[in-house]
Amino acid sequence: MTFRIADTFSDALVKLSGQEQKVAKTAAFDVQMSPDNPGLQMHRVDRARDPHFWTARANRDIRLVLHKKDGATLLAWVGHHDDAYAWAERRRIDVHPRTGAAQIVEIRETVEDVIIQRYVEEAVKKPRLFADEDDDTLLSWGVPEDWLDTVRDATEDTVLDIGSHLPAEAGEALLKAAVGERPVPAPRAEDPYEHPDAVRRFRLTTTEADLAAALEAPWEKWTVWLHPAQKEFVDRDFNGPARVIGSAGTGKTVVALHRAARLARENADARVLLTTFNTRLAEGLAAKLPMLLSDGTVRARIIARALGPLAQELYADAFGPVEEATAEDVAEALANAAAAADVKVDLGFLQDEWRLVVDAWAVADREAYRDLPRLGRLVRMAASRRDALWYVFAGARAALEKQGKRTRAQMLHALAAHYRGGGLRPFTHAVVDEAQDISVPELHFLAAISGVRPNGLFFAGDIGQRIFRAPFPWKAAGVDIRGRSRSLKVNYRTSQQIRSQADRLLPTSLTEADGNEDLRTGVLSLFEGPSPKISEFPDPDAEIKAVAEWLDGLAADGVAGEEVALLVRSEDERRRANAVINALRSLSGNDFEPDIRVMHEAKGAEYRAVAVMACDEDVIPNEGRLLNARDEPMIEEIMATERHLLYVAATRAREYLWVSGAGRVSEFLEDLI
Repeated sequence: MTFRIADTFSDALVKLSGQEQKVAKTAAFDVQMSPDNPGLQMHRVDRARDPHFWTARANRDIRLVLHKKDGATLLAWVGHHDDAYAWAERRRIDVHPRTGAAQIVEIRETVEDVIIQRYVEEAVKKPRLFADEDDDTLLSWGVPEDWLDTVRDATEDTVLDIGSHLPAEAGEALLKAAVGERPVPAPRAEDPYEHPDAVRRFRLTTTEADLAAALEAPWEKWTVWLHPAQKEFVDRDFNGPARVIGSAGTGKTVVALHRAARLARENADARVLLTTFNTRLAEGLAAKLPMLLSDGTVRARIIARALGPLAQELYADAFGPVEEATAEDVAEALANAAAAADVKVDLGFLQDEWRLVVDAWAVADREAYRDLPRLGRLVRMAASRRDALWYVFAGARAALEKQGKRTRAQMLHALAAHYRGGGLRPFTHAVVDEAQDISVPELHFLAAISGVRPNGLFFAGDIGQRIFRAPFPWKAAGVDIRGRSRSLKVNYRTSQQIRSQADRLLPTSLTEADGNEDLRTGVLSLFEGPSPKISEFPDPDAEIKAVAEWLDGLAADGVAGEEVALLVRSEDERRRANAVINALRSLSGNDFEPDIRVMHEAKGAEYRAVAVMACDEDVIPNEGRLLNARDEPMIEEIMATERHLLYVAATRAREYLWVSGAGRVSEFLEDLI
C-alpha cells in the first residue's frame, strides 16, 4: 500500500490548536500503520464529486480527509468535522491532461456563486491579463481544463483570488505570467506523482535521519513518510533466515505484512506463509492483508494461519487424521509411566522436562537423552538419573501412540522430517510475527519448509515481549540469523513519555539464549503526550474510585470508550475492573464502556488510553507461578516473563497510561517510577 501526504494537509494542520495538531498527527500515523483500526471510524464523503474521498476520526471533532484509490492512500486535509466534509465535497484529485501531474483541483462549480460572477464583472472594467493565451499554453502551466475561461478573465484585481483556488503550481504560474515572467513547463511524466510539480506537493518516503530532522522542525514543516525506518527491511534481500527486532510500537508487524506482500508480488509461483503462534493474532494479520493488496490474485498467494492449527492440518494431509494430545493427556501418561517404572519424581518437574526437552527436541532414545545438552533447561542432571527418567518418557510416548494421539510438537517434527526427506513443501516463504514466542518444534518446521531458500524465512519480534515460551538457542533448532538481524528504532505508536517509562521495566540490553544481544537504547517516539500516572492506594476501594475519576476525566476530554482499555493480570482481578465501571456510572452517569481484558489477551492490541490496575504484590509477579517454581532458574524465568507481561500491558497505550495497585503493591511499580 502506498501512503502519501499532501502539502494541503500540512497547511491545514498549522491552523489547528496545539492539542488538535497532536491528535491529528497521531491519527495520521494510525492511518499509515493500521488503516483498518476501528477507532478511525472511516466514512466515505457521500456528496463529494470525487468518490474516493473518505474521512477518518482523530477525536470527537477533528477529521482527516483521505483519498483512497487503487491501493494508494493520500492524506489530503485536516480540520473540524463540518469543514473537513465541505473541503472534500469541493475538490477532486486528477491527473492533468497536459502535464501528467497529479493535482488537487477545486471544482469550479462549487465556487461559481461566490466568485465567478464577480470575476466576470471585474473583467468588464479592467484589462484581462491572459485573454490572448491559448488553451495549450494555459494547460502547460497546469491550469485545469474547467478553469481555462475563468483564468482568461483574470484582471490585476482578481488574479490573486483566482490563483488561490487553483492547484498550487498553476497559481504560481499565473503570478509569474502576471508580472511578465513566462512560466517554463516541466516535461510530462508517465507517473503522475513523479512529475516535478507533484513531487513538491505530495511526499512519499525518505530516510530515518530525515524523519528525525522533520520532527524537530516547526509544525508548519511537519510531514509524514511511508514507514521510513521500516522500508529497508521490507525491500532488503537476505541469503538466509533474517529477523527484525524492536521494542513495542516500532512497527514490526507492519514490516512483516509488507514483507509478505512484497514476496507475493514478486513471484507468481510464490506461496507465502504469514504466521504466528496465536490464532487471534493470525486472524488479525489476515484482516490487514486486503489493505495492502487490492489485487485478489496476489493476495491469494499469502496464507495467514496460526502455526498450531496449520500443523495439524498439514499432518493429516501427509500422514492421515490424528487426535492432538492435550496437556492433560500428557500429564496422565507421564504419571502412569512413572508409577509403572517405580520412579519417584516430582510430576511438575517431569512435565517440564517432557515439554522443554524430550518433546520439544524430539529426543529419540535413551542415548540421545543422556548426551543432549540441556537446551532451555538450567537444571543439571546425572547420567544415571537421565537413564531412569528415560523409561518414564518412553512409556508415556508409547501410551499416547497406543491411543492414536500425537502432541503438537510430534506433529511438527514429523512434518519437518517429511519435508527434508523430499515431501512436497506447502510454502515457498514464511514470514513470522511475534517470533519471540515461537517454540522449538515450530522453528524446526519452518526451517524445513523455507530455511534454505534466499528470503525464505523472515522473523519479526521483541524478546522484551516474550511472555509465553521459554527461551532457547535458535541455531540449535536449525535457524541461524547471525549477521541478518536488524533493529527498528522509531516508535510510531506510543508517546515518548509512555515509552521511556515502560522501558524502565526492562534492562537496556537483553541477551538471547544463543548470545544475540538486543540493545534497547536510542529508540525515538514520534510524539509527546501526558506523563503516565503511577499510583498506589491503601485499599482496592480507593483504587477503584481513583481509576473511575481518571476515566471520567478522559471522557470529558473527548476520549471515546472504545479507545480505552482496563487491563488486569488475571481473571481473578476482573471483578475489580468491573467495579470501576460501576463507580464511573455512579460518579457521573457516564455510559463510558472501556475494553476490559486480561493482560496477555491485549497482545497485538493498542488503545489511546490504558489503565493497568490491581498490580498488587501477590498479583504481578503472580504468586501461584512463583510457589510452583521448582528451582532458582525457574524463578528467574518467571520473574522475567512477568516483567515482560507488564511491559506489554503498559505499551498498549498510545497517549494516556495509568498503572496502580492497592495495599502492598508490586515491586515492578517501583521500577516504573
